[in-house]
Amino acid sequence: MSSVNKKEIEKFSNMADEWWDPHGKFKPLHKFNPIRIKYIKENIIEQFKTRNKANPLSGINILDIGCGGGLLSEPMCRLGANITGIDASVKNIKIAKLHAKKNGLKIDYICSSPEKLKITKKFDVILNMEIVEHVEDISFFLKSCSKLLKKNGLMFVATINKTLKSYVFAIVGAEYVLRWLPIGTHEWEKFVKPEELKKILTKNNLSLKKFDGMNFNIIKDEWSITNDLSVNYIAKFLKN
Repeated sequence: MSSVNKKEIEKFSNMADEWWDPHGKFKPLHKFNPIRIKYIKENIIEQFKTRNKANPLSGINILDIGCGGGLLSEPMCRLGANITGIDASVKNIKIAKLHAKKNGLKIDYICSSPEKLKITKKFDVILNMEIVEHVEDISFFLKSCSKLLKKNGLMFVATINKTLKSYVFAIVGAEYVLRWLPIGTHEWEKFVKPEELKKILTKNNLSLKKFDGMNFNIIKDEWSITNDLSVNYIAKFLKN
């Protein structure tokens, strides 16, 4: 079996040259990044009781799945974590490697899907950020991911809820009206309800710690954490 959706890989490979352009096709992710980084950092510190203020994630082994051009891997590395970034797109990995080298960052980038990753070590933290809505088989994908996580490790999953509101905001609004994203970036059928995500990961020996909503304020032009899970949301799971 494979979790790789070739059509999705081709779509993101075609945009790969724009990963690090804050005004390009990945502009929404650049705006999204600060709140993701803060959320992940604070929850890792809380779980692992790290004490190093200069490098708060020092000693933490993180696997960033669907890392793209490295938008999340790089800041995690700068915070002191040992990062492995994987992506099924050869072009994404080339871009990520080049950018990390240019910035003097030591990140282990590998072109792979989780089920094909040839690594024996397990990770303290797995990041599945904006990836589950693009895979071929979400159950198989998350099962493969869970095998790579240590006992008492954390898995973060950020995705989009399957609601009427998410169709209006994430597809009609973001792609057709505001043109924040290229048309066809998302398919509503592939969005994931929080209860479905919880059900899949519970089967794979992970327990839900919390769900949080992520909301964009168009006036302030920034993202914030909220209680509203109706569109974008992030989940934290603990490996039992």
